Amino acid sequence: MLAIRMQRTGRKGQAQFRVLVQDSRQTPTSGKFVAHLGSYNPHTKTTALDKEKAAFYLEHGAQPSDRVVALLKREGVKIPAWVKEPVAKEGKIRNQEKLRKNRAEEPETPTEEAPAAEPEAAPSEAPAETTSEEPEAPAEAPAEPEAPAAEPEAEKPAEPAES
Repeated sequence: MLAIRMQRTGRKGQAQFRVLVQDSRQTPTSGKFVAHLGSYNPHTKTTALDKEKAAFYLEHGAQPSDRVVALLKREGVKIPAWVKEPVAKEGKIRNQEKLRKNRAEEPETPTEEAPAAEPEAAPSEAPAETTSEEPEAPAEAPAEPEAPAAEPEAEKPAEPAES
């Protein structure tokens, strides 16, 4: 039985395809084919087919692959009724709730203004509500660890220089 299929050519990342009529028992890479019908370049979407030859082999029972059926239809070759047309598959979407179109709409202007206003107001208001001494302690606490961190670094070079 004959098959109309595509044979990949070209180097890595630069695929091009030949459309061949081949014995169905042969692999596309075997190099043995009955007829060369044309070529297809998926990067430029150009197709060069001999439509008369393709119609001849289809009339005489050659089985086209799903991709070849789509190419032949696009080129205007009449497909026999016994050829099964490929069914378009529907992909399922995972995590639909994460899609932007499915998220709840939030007002854009208040969210932009609120974060800018909150950081300024939050540090001064939160400590002020509890006690007045707490705002001073956190402000001094970061300054103290910085100073001791600088002193040991100064001591480390001093020790190797002495010995």
